[in-house]
Amino acid sequence: MLPEIHFPRAGAALVALLCCALTACGGAGADGPGTPGGRKAAPPRTPATAGPSPSPSARASAAPTLPPGPGGAVPVFSHGRRDGGKRVALTFDADMTSDQGPRAARGEHFDNPALIETLRRLKVPATVFMTGRWAEQYPGQAKSIGGDPLFEVASHSYSHHAFTTPCYGLPTVPRAEARADVERAFTAFRRAGVEHIVPYFRFPGGCHDDGVLKELGPAKVTAVQWDVVSGDAFAKDAGPVASQVISQVRPGSVVVMHCTRSAAPATEEAVRRIVPELRAKGYEFVRVSDLVAGH
Repeated sequence: MLPEIHFPRAGAALVALLCCALTACGGAGADGPGTPGGRKAAPPRTPATAGPSPSPSARASAAPTLPPGPGGAVPVFSHGRRDGGKRVALTFDADMTSDQGPRAARGEHFDNPALIETLRRLKVPATVFMTGRWAEQYPGQAKSIGGDPLFEVASHSYSHHAFTTPCYGLPTVPRAEARADVERAFTAFRRAGVEHIVPYFRFPGGCHDDGVLKELGPAKVTAVQWDVVSGDAFAKDAGPVASQVISQVRPGSVVVMHCTRSAAPATEEAVRRIVPELRAKGYEFVRVSDLVAGH
C-alpha cells in the first residue's frame, strides 16, 4: 500500500487484492442487471452543513467531519479513539467502475442483497462507500440502503478510478477532474433518492497523496481509510476472513469489507461469524459518523 496509508505490513497482500476488487453492495431493492443508469486531526470538529452532498435528512446534515488539514487539505480518518470504548465500524465498499454496465447486463452481480438483509436482521449499523456508477445501476437498492436509519452512504468516487498512480492498475482520474468525480457520486445518490448521505469519501484502492488531498479540499469531505483489512475480496472461504477481522479489531477500528456476489462471495457468511464473536467480546457496532463524532 502507499506509504501515507500506514497499513500493517502483514495485510499488504490482502490490501492489494482489496484495492483491485470490483465489488458492490445492495439492499432490498428490485434492480437487476442492465438497469440504466490517516492522519488524525484534533477537535474542534465541524458539522457537515456544507459540501457537495447536502442531504434532505436531519441525520446527514448532522454528520460530523474533521477540520481541514494544512492548506485546506481534506483530512484523513483511519480509526476512532482507542480509549473511547469498545466500538467498531464495519464499512462496505460498493465498487462498480464506469465501464462495467455491459458485464451487469450479461448477468454479473455487483450487488449482494443478502448481505444487507443480514446486517438488518442482526441490527448492525454500517457505512456503505458507494460509487456513483453503482447507484445508477441499482437505484432502487441505493434508495433502500440510504433510506434505512441503520446505514449511511458515503462517496467511493463516481467511476472507481484511481486518484494517484500507481494504484493497482486502476485507470486514473485526471487531477483537475478529481473534485468533480467525487461530487458526481453525491449527485448520483441524490438522483437515486438516497437520504442518509454523509460527507465522507474513500479513495479507490485507498491510494492518495498530499496533492490530491489539497485538490479535494473545496469538496469539504473527510477521507475515510481503515485500520483493519478483512481480506474478503475474492475470498471463497468465510473462515479466514472472519478470523482475520476478529483478531485485528481494536477499540475504534474501521473494518473495510465488500458486499458483492461477483468479487466477494464469502462476505455475508463472514459477517454472520464476525458479529456474534465481537459482541461476545463486548464490542458495539457503530457507523463511521459515530466514531468521527467521538474523535
